[in-house]
Amino acid sequence: MKYLQLLLEYLLCLAFFATAACKPKPKNQIVGEPPAGQPTSSPVVSSSVQSPSLSPSPTQPSQTKAEQSPSLDLSRLENSVRPSVIWITVFDSSGKLLRTQTGFFISADGRLVATAHAIEGGINAVAKTADGGIYNVSGILASSTALDLAILQADVKQKPFLVLNKNVNLPIGAPVGVVGSGLAGGEGIPREATISTQQSDRFEIGAAISPNGIGSPIVDANAEVVGVAVSAGEKATVRPSNSLESLLSQIASNATPRWPQTAQTSPSPSPRPTPTPKPRLVYAPAPSFPPDATRPGVSGSGRFRLTFDARGNVRNVEIVQSTGNALFDQASTKTLRQWKCTPGREWVATVPVTFQSR
Repeated sequence: MKYLQLLLEYLLCLAFFATAACKPKPKNQIVGEPPAGQPTSSPVVSSSVQSPSLSPSPTQPSQTKAEQSPSLDLSRLENSVRPSVIWITVFDSSGKLLRTQTGFFISADGRLVATAHAIEGGINAVAKTADGGIYNVSGILASSTALDLAILQADVKQKPFLVLNKNVNLPIGAPVGVVGSGLAGGEGIPREATISTQQSDRFEIGAAISPNGIGSPIVDANAEVVGVAVSAGEKATVRPSNSLESLLSQIASNATPRWPQTAQTSPSPSPRPTPTPKPRLVYAPAPSFPPDATRPGVSGSGRFRLTFDARGNVRNVEIVQSTGNALFDQASTKTLRQWKCTPGREWVATVPVTFQSR
């Protein structure tokens, strides 16, 4: 019995070791290595999906640059706008120079824009263009001190003029051009500016404008007027073109340009009339030598009679003695019509003119 028990225990031990021997061996492999007996292959590298980068691609412009407006062609604007820009010289009741300022034509028949404060106290003015033209300003058609704008009339026909943009809708940051008078020197050089602030009746531009630049047209890329500079400084105030439209709408079709009265009549304690001072010339440019008559030894002298009205403007030019050259006579007559004297009374002056080529 004892031997039978030992036999059974021996058989159980054999069965246990046999079972343990039949179990699969543990795989002692490193992740990424192939099992023994298989050919080695390159490890596969996988990358996770990355979220889109916020940095702009080097081959694509950034969002900011895409939204920026292109720069203006200042050279083209100068050629288109400059012929219509003028230099206004205003005189007071004594014939003295009151002030000068920039302005511009808005019609072929001589309507021009200036600021209201430029003509304040003035009773006469002339408009000069960069090509040498000088034109009498016959009076005011409309003016607004609140807007600081005025529409004047010059004695001229068929002059280049600027078109008003009637639908101005430029956003903040939009580029605009400032074109001053060529007679203002470096202060009239065309420059680009941007709209910095905007209100219903005005906007500001981020460009330095000198006092001589006040009155300059502010134009868009198409050379159309979007506003008028009415102040100087690092940030200049601009009245939009629709303000000019409101002034133009106030002008009647048969309106006559007028300057303010030179003086108010007041009762005098003495019945003796006050003598009117003798008029004197305040603007007397010399006639230019006609280009067509420029030949060595060509000369001529003549005498011309000028009739001035009570406002100091030349009403008539009469040839008393011809220069002997039709071109000289025409040049003299054209220039003498631009002469001005102190206002007060009508008078006549005889002027000698001599042309001498070198």
